[in-house]
Amino acid sequence: MTPEKRSALLWGAVGALAFLVAHQGYLLADGAFVGVGPLAAVTVVVFGTATSTAYYAEGRFGTMVRVRSERDGE
Repeated sequence: MTPEKRSALLWGAVGALAFLVAHQGYLLADGAFVGVGPLAAVTVVVFGTATSTAYYAEGRFGTMVRVRSERDGE
């Protein structure tokens, strides 16, 4: 597995966990529980979206950062 893919998967996990924490806060603020199925489905969508966004951003903007840091001698 390439470092870019590993990084994207880790960012996807961070996004999914952040969503679950936000959902927990919603429940603590007297929100209604929608069920395990819908919650799991939305969590998977958040994971996929965060993963694909992180992978795209690394490919799009990561090259600029690497070139700039190599040029500056870092």
